[in-house]
Amino acid sequence: GDARVRGQTGVLSERRGSYPFIDFRLLNNTTLSGEIGTKKKVKRLLSFQRYFHASRLLRGIVPQASLYLLDEDYLGQARHMLSKVGMWDFDIFLFDRLTNGNSLVTLLCHLFNVHGLIHHFQLDMVTLHRFFVMVQEDYHSQNPYHNAVHAADVTQAMHCYLREPKFANFLTPSDIMLGLLAAAAHDVDHPGVNQPFLIKTKHHLASLYQNVSVLENHHWRSTIGMLRESRLLAHLPKEVTQDIEQQLGSLILATDINRQNEFLIRLKSHLDNQDLRLEDAQDRHFMLQIALKCADICNPCRLWDLSKQWSERVCEEFYRQGDLEQKFELEISPLCNQQKDTIPSIQIGFMTYIVEPLFERWAQFTGDTPLSENMLNHLRRNKAKWRSLLHKQHSSSRSNDHSGQVTGSQEQTLNKEETP
Repeated sequence: GDARVRGQTGVLSERRGSYPFIDFRLLNNTTLSGEIGTKKKVKRLLSFQRYFHASRLLRGIVPQASLYLLDEDYLGQARHMLSKVGMWDFDIFLFDRLTNGNSLVTLLCHLFNVHGLIHHFQLDMVTLHRFFVMVQEDYHSQNPYHNAVHAADVTQAMHCYLREPKFANFLTPSDIMLGLLAAAAHDVDHPGVNQPFLIKTKHHLASLYQNVSVLENHHWRSTIGMLRESRLLAHLPKEVTQDIEQQLGSLILATDINRQNEFLIRLKSHLDNQDLRLEDAQDRHFMLQIALKCADICNPCRLWDLSKQWSERVCEEFYRQGDLEQKFELEISPLCNQQKDTIPSIQIGFMTYIVEPLFERWAQFTGDTPLSENMLNHLRRNKAKWRSLLHKQHSSSRSNDHSGQVTGSQEQTLNKEETP
């Protein structure tokens, strides 16, 4: 695939490349490619029309209170939702509909205002808005899961975590800006397939990053490219912008699921030894990494209706990868075989081995706040619902199959989850 240089030399935003023999467009229904292209053009045209006609700023009319210039143009319902943006039951799917698919841009403008970041860093509103649009547009809307709505959901969760008293009392404006930027851009330009897929298809990104945190490195470098291209931070001292770029990388790279145990062990050690010093920038940064990791996988801790939607979306993305692997006679990756890997079994395993250990430690850090208790309660209830659905599937398969056989993944999950 082609590569576009963004900003300074050495930072590439590798565009949606192709494998030696696989085109990303195969992830979508090729018969609809023309229609998708047309829709995309229309969507961009409508977006431009909306911003041009609705924004007083782009019409050249700058309101007296410049910090609130975007608020005046929000739709009433979207504005009402933003007044409750710190609530854990925030419905990002509804918010995305109310903002006509611009949930990430709208949310970021609001949060940068709420946290006083625009004033503190003397950010230009036109440049800031342009940068947010760049980030949002670099997500692939065709991805069922890794799209701009997921980024907005993670950003809203990060906002909630930044307000936890144990954390908030020590955070600097730099910490807050880094946390929100990393959350918003942590999956930018995600191709909808995982790292093993990129490695086994010899994708150029896998070669570029030597098979190590391939996607996370790409998300980070793409983000830096957009920051430099937008010149959002060009007015800050060079050493400050370099530090921001490096810390963004450290935060985004922490979302690599392959490093889960590394972070859990370190967090457990800090909590057991009670040696976290949030006055120390290094310890604050570590907890920002943990907060981003929590925000990235918080779907099972949401209300069931929201959590279920996310579960179905991520599994749909897995299954698309499995279909692609089957099409090209590759070994189907774990969790990607729709015939064997059911949504309940995938979710129960994910909650048990990835989500629960992390969120139990997060609750230990925050001190069992209402938010942490709420998340853990949702997590337990959602897990029980998936268990119930798995047992129903098991019963249904036994009634339809006289041999009483279930798939390996179902049987394994049932054995692990069965209570005595």
